Amino acid sequence: MKIKLQQDQIWKQGELYFKITHWDRLYIVYKTMSDLKGRDGKETQLSKKEFCRLIKGAELLTPEQVRLGSGKGL
Repeated sequence: MKIKLQQDQIWKQGELYFKITHWDRLYIVYKTMSDLKGRDGKETQLSKKEFCRLIKGAELLTPEQVRLGSGKGL
């Protein structure tokens, strides 16, 4: 299944959340967060290929899950 990366998407992998803060043709800037309530985190820039490897196996959160501040199982 193909999923297009878009700005403001939030991905959950384990206990970490990755929010795409800037999407560009060549690179992705994302913020790593430990929870969705605080929205604090560290911004990092990677190539699209590296970012896709980082989130391999991660879950894309729906807008409702983001609004509620949780992923599956929380």
